[in-house]
Amino acid sequence: MPSETSPGGEPSRPIRSWVRSSPGTHVWLAVIAITSLVIALSPHGLETYLLHRNSSNLYQLAHHPMRALLGSAFWIENPADFLLYAVLFEVFHAPVERWLGTPKWFLTVAGAHVAATLISQQVVLAAIQLHDVPRSMAHVVDIGVSYGLAASAGILTYRLPTPWRWLYLAVVTAFFLVPLAADRTYTDLGHAISLAIGLGCYPLTCGAPPPGKPVAVERPPGAH
Repeated sequence: MPSETSPGGEPSRPIRSWVRSSPGTHVWLAVIAITSLVIALSPHGLETYLLHRNSSNLYQLAHHPMRALLGSAFWIENPADFLLYAVLFEVFHAPVERWLGTPKWFLTVAGAHVAATLISQQVVLAAIQLHDVPRSMAHVVDIGVSYGLAASAGILTYRLPTPWRWLYLAVVTAFFLVPLAADRTYTDLGHAISLAIGLGCYPLTCGAPPPGKPVAVERPPGAH
């Protein structure tokens, strides 16, 4: 006998339903789990090689731009941080993908990752040319998924009802801008750019379910 289902998913399989409602988030997370395991099991020399090879620093962007931009989104420098990133993916990416749909979510996070990487590295290049930072900055390890997370955190603002929306916006803005003002690193700049891109993607929310309304997952009759 087919199991009963509801427009919101599979009540008897909540985890499976949640994963199926945000496939991009969980495929991305699965790839990061694999690359983190590779780093954890690699000897130090191989670990260093893999991290530098997949960095989106100036050297890699100049010689292998596509690989640098794509590869840097699937590695984290410290495998011990994977569980933290898994939680952040579930808190930010999964709700946004489930709300907007995979294409719009992907456009937001991919656009932010690329733009923040290119702009922040252009700032590094300018700083090198002005002799404000050493030339070795062109070869630093620059990988991770935080730019995409900042973009999802930004666009998630529009999913929340008022007055919680404004409180959330104040907190998330402070979280990313205070480090930029205090430390002024290129990574902090990238986070601020990604947050701004996420906030600027408001037009993508047009037609999405309003705050407080659950997102229905369409499933064929009898599916289980």
